[in-house]
Amino acid sequence: PGQTEASPAPRDDQVEAINQVFALFRLNFHNQYYSAFPDAEQLRQVKRLWLDSLAAYPPELILRGAREAIEGSDYLPTLHRMHECCERAFGSVGIPSPRRAYREACEARSPRHEYPWSHPLAYHAGREAGWFFLEQTAEAVSWPVFRERYLALCRRALAGETFAAPEAEPPSLPAQTPLTAEDRLAALQQLRRQHDL
Repeated sequence: PGQTEASPAPRDDQVEAINQVFALFRLNFHNQYYSAFPDAEQLRQVKRLWLDSLAAYPPELILRGAREAIEGSDYLPTLHRMHECCERAFGSVGIPSPRRAYREACEARSPRHEYPWSHPLAYHAGREAGWFFLEQTAEAVSWPVFRERYLALCRRALAGETFAAPEAEPPSLPAQTPLTAEDRLAALQQLRRQHDL
């Protein structure tokens, strides 16, 4: 009780990326930065929190997200805002933004393997969320579900996992020939014998 698994040690390039992000923040938001982080110990704790929270993103994406946060705001960004900026920077590594992937998944019609997907991740996230769910549910409900699944897949892809392009899915039920009247009667008699009827 009370023990948790130790998280893996951060990679040196991730640590360097977080240090660069905070150096950019210090240069761009000088007064706000020193008001928010008045002492070295507090800054160290905040950097550790950001490092743990942004660990799923590669260093390049973290730095692009920081630049977007700086260029798009007059204020020091929060960790939540930094996540949003990193997500918008997905395009720089060849992955569509979550919103674009959601639009594709909602617009795709059967057969979905023939739809011109911008990236296989959009297809896989749509399949995981459920095509019927995406088609029949209001955006206010379906968007958060899709986004969660999409970001999970993106993190796996950024960690090195590959996702294949969609292929034709086999029909859900194999085609069957109808039974003749004699075959149905024989099957019914067999069921009666099995269940002592």
